[in-house]
Amino acid sequence: MGVQTDTALVQLPIGSAAAMTATGVLGSLGSRPEGLSEEEAARRLAFGANVLEARRVSWPHVLLRQFVSPLQALLVVAAGMSFATGDRLNAAIIVVILLGSGLLGFANEYRAERTAAELHERISHNAVVVRDGRERSVPVRELVPGDVIRIGLGNIVPADVRLLEAVDLETDEGVLTGESAAVEKSVEAVGGRADLAELSDCLLMGTVVHAGSGRGVVTATGGGTEFGRIAAGLAAGSPETAFQRGLKEFSFMLLWVGIALTAGILLINLVLARPLLDSILFSLAIAVGITPQLLPAVVSTSLAAGSRLLAKDGVLVKRLLAIEDLGNLDVLVTDKTGTLTEGHIGFEEAVPAGAAGADGADGRARLVELALLCCEADPSLHGSSGAGQNPVDQALWDEFAERRAGLAGRRRLAFRPFDHDTRTMETVVSGPDGTGTATGPVRILKGAPEAVLERCSNVTDSARQQLDELFRRGARVVAVASGADDGGTRLTLEGYLSFIDRPKGDASESLNRLAELGVDVKIATGDNALVAQHVVSVLGMPEGAVLTGAQVAALDDDELRVAAGSARVFARLSPEQKARIVTVLRQAHSVGFLGDGVNDALALNRADVGISVDTAADVAKDAADVVLLEKDLGVLANGVVGGRRIFANTIKYLLMGTSSNFGNMFSAAAASAFLSFLPMLPGQILLNNLLYDTSQLAIPTDRVDQDQLRRPAHWDIGAIRRFMVIFGPISSVFDFATFGLMLGVFNAAPEEFRAGWFVESLATQTLIVFAIRTRLIPFFRSRASAALSTSVLAVVAIGAVIPYTPIGDVIGFRPLPAPFFLALVGMVLTYLLFVEGAKHFFYRSEDARAMRGAAGAAEPQAAGAADHASHRRVHRRAAPFLVHSGRARVRRDSGAGVAAGRR
Repeated sequence: MGVQTDTALVQLPIGSAAAMTATGVLGSLGSRPEGLSEEEAARRLAFGANVLEARRVSWPHVLLRQFVSPLQALLVVAAGMSFATGDRLNAAIIVVILLGSGLLGFANEYRAERTAAELHERISHNAVVVRDGRERSVPVRELVPGDVIRIGLGNIVPADVRLLEAVDLETDEGVLTGESAAVEKSVEAVGGRADLAELSDCLLMGTVVHAGSGRGVVTATGGGTEFGRIAAGLAAGSPETAFQRGLKEFSFMLLWVGIALTAGILLINLVLARPLLDSILFSLAIAVGITPQLLPAVVSTSLAAGSRLLAKDGVLVKRLLAIEDLGNLDVLVTDKTGTLTEGHIGFEEAVPAGAAGADGADGRARLVELALLCCEADPSLHGSSGAGQNPVDQALWDEFAERRAGLAGRRRLAFRPFDHDTRTMETVVSGPDGTGTATGPVRILKGAPEAVLERCSNVTDSARQQLDELFRRGARVVAVASGADDGGTRLTLEGYLSFIDRPKGDASESLNRLAELGVDVKIATGDNALVAQHVVSVLGMPEGAVLTGAQVAALDDDELRVAAGSARVFARLSPEQKARIVTVLRQAHSVGFLGDGVNDALALNRADVGISVDTAADVAKDAADVVLLEKDLGVLANGVVGGRRIFANTIKYLLMGTSSNFGNMFSAAAASAFLSFLPMLPGQILLNNLLYDTSQLAIPTDRVDQDQLRRPAHWDIGAIRRFMVIFGPISSVFDFATFGLMLGVFNAAPEEFRAGWFVESLATQTLIVFAIRTRLIPFFRSRASAALSTSVLAVVAIGAVIPYTPIGDVIGFRPLPAPFFLALVGMVLTYLLFVEGAKHFFYRSEDARAMRGAAGAAEPQAAGAADHASHRRVHRRAAPFLVHSGRARVRRDSGAGVAAGRR
C-alpha cells in the first residue's frame, strides 16, 4: 500500500529536519523506514529532479562573446564616426566584415559548447534507494524527498539527508564548511538552531562518506539543498586552466604588439598630416588584423572534434581542455584491476588455515559462512539485495547465493565497515551456526592478510606458507579470523579466500603503444607486491623496483622522488601515500592517475589529469577530469594521441598568427611612413583578415606527423615569441618586394597598389601553413589534410579574383595586370623556400635549447598547482548533480516547504 502524502512537504529544510526525531521527519515527508512506493516516487519526481543548474549553453551568450574585444568596439565606434561624416560605404564594409568574422566564430564555438554539454549528460551517477521495502540502484537525479537511501564508504551524499541509522559514520564536509577533519554522525536529534557544521544527525549533499555506513531519508534535493545554494555560482563557469592561461598570455603578447604598432602608425600618420579619422580607422584595423580573433573558435573546434572522436571510443571528457592535458602525459600511475587485468573479480577457492586445510569440506563451509556474515550487506536482513557492495563482497554474494538463505537466523549485533587505515572490516553476530548449534556472540574480522594476521594468535608456519603460495599464483587474497566476543583482543585465523582477476589479453599491446608514445606506466595497488609483480611478469612490462607502503613511509620527499622515478610497482599503499607519490612525480613529469576506488580520490585530485571509469566509486568519479566508459589502456592511448593532435594543431594556428600575419601588419605600419597614401584601407585589411581566418578553420582536421605524437608537447611562449622574431621579418621582406614591384614596375595607382598587396599578402600568409604545419619537407614527406589544402587554396583563389569582381570595385580595388601573377608565383615559391630554410634553422636551435634545459636539474612545479586543484573542488563535486539545460529544474519554491497536496 502506498504512503499517503496529501499533507507531506515537498522539501524539508535540513535545519528543521535536524531538530526533529527520525520518526517525525519520516512523518513530515510522508515516508516510512521501508521507503516510498515506486508510484509515489514517480509522482514526487514531477516536482523537480535532483539536479543543479550549471552554466547553460546559451547561444546569445556565445554570440555576444564574439564581439566583446575592446579593439572591435573601438573599430565600430570609429566606423560610426566615419558613417556620420559621410564615408558611409567604408563604414558599412567594416561593420559587415566584423559581423561575418563574429558569426564564423560563433558557429564553431557554439557547436563546441553543445558537445561539452552532451558529453556531460552521458556520465552516470547512481545511489542505492529503498522503495517498496527493497533496495535498488537509481540515478541520483531521480531521488525525491522521502526516499530512504543507503550510504557507504566513498559515496558522495546525493541530497540533504536526515539519518535513520549510522554505523561508525564519518563524513568529509570540507567542501561546505572548509574544515579538513572528518565529522562524526549519529541519529540523535540536534536541539535548537544549529550551525551547518553542527548538524551531526544529517548528511549534506556534496559531502563524502569518509568512514562507516548509514541509512537516511532524503529531506531536500537539487537547488533546495545547502550545497545547491552554495554551488549557485557554478553558472559563472569553471576555473581557468593552465592551457587557458597560456592562450591568454599569448593573446596579451600580441595585444601589446598590436598596441605598439597602432600607436606608432597613428603617430606617423598624424605627423604626415593625414586625415585623423582615416588614420584612426587604419590603425585600429591593423590592431584587429594582428589579434587572433578566431583563436577561441579554432581551439574550441579542435577540442570539440577531439572530444567527439574520444567519445566514440568510450572516453568522456568532463573538461574539454583536459584533452590537451591528457596529451601532455609522460607518466601514468594506474591501479592494475581492470586496466591491466580483466577487472572482474571472481571467487576462486576457500583455503582453511592449517597444514593442508585439514578440516576439509567442513572447514571450507565454515570459512565461507563467516566471510558472508562479514560483508557490507547483511545477509540476515530481509530485502537486502547486496547492491553497492565492494567487488570482493559482491563476488562472494554471487558465488554463494544459495548459502545466504541459511544465514537468516544469524543476527548482526555490531558492524565496522572496511576502512583504508586498518584495511579490515569487522562484525559481531549471534544465533545458531550453520549446523544449527547455538553459539554466543562471535566477532569476525576480514581483510588484508597482513592486517588480519597481526590480530591473530598462534599463526602457524604452514598458514603463512599457504598465503605465500596464493600470492605467488597472482591471486587476490582476503583473510578471515574469528573469536568469541568476550573482550579478548586475539582472534583465531580461519583461513583465506582467494579471488582471481586475470591479466587482459590486449594489455601488453596497450602498454607497448603507451611506451611508443613516451608514457611510462607505473602500478600503484593496495594488493601484495608479489601479486603485482606477477602481473608485471605476465604482461612483459619493463623491469623496475618495487616500493611498498612501509618503504614509502620511511623516505623523505627528495628520496621518494628519486626512488619513484625508477620504480615499476608501488604495493600496499594507503590513499595518502598514493597522493604523495603522484605529487613527487609531478615535480619532473606530467602525471596522469587512473583509479576507480575510494582510496584513489586523493591521488586523482593531485594528478595533472585524473582518470576514472563510469562504474567507479562516486568520490573517484567526482575527482576525475576524464571518465572511461570501459577501463581500457588502449582507449586511454587514443586519448593521449588525441590530446597531442589537438595541441599540435592549435600551435599551428598560433605560429601562423605570429609569423606572416604579424609580418604583414608590420609591413603596413612601415609602408604608411613612406607612401603618400594608405597602403590598404581599413575595410580591405579586415577582409584580408577574415579570409585568412576562414582558411585556418580547417586546421583542426589536419594530419599531425607521427614524430609530434610520440612525445608530449608543452606550452612555450618563449618559443612562439622567437618564432615571431624570425619569421615575421621574412614575410615583411616579400611585402616590401611587392611594394617595389607595384610602384617601380607597374607604376600602380593607389587602388591597383592595394589590390596587388592584398593578393600577395593573402597568398603568402595562408600558403605558409604548408611549411609551418610540419618539421618535415611539405608535400613530399608530410601532406596536409584534404580539408585544409582545399580551404587554403580556395581562399588564395578568392583573393586573386576579388579585384576583378563588383565586390573589389566597391571596396576600392582595381584589376591587376597579368604579368603581376607571374611575378606573384615566383615570389611565393621563393618565400616558401626561405621559410623552409629558416624553419630547419629554428628547430635545430630549439632542439639544442631543449637539450640544454634537460641537462639541468628539474625544477619542482609551482605551488599554484595545489591552489588550482582546490579551486576546482566545488566544480568537480557538483558534477553528479549538474544539468546544462532548463529541463528537470527544481521548483524554486520547493526549498521553503510548500505543501505538495491539498491540506
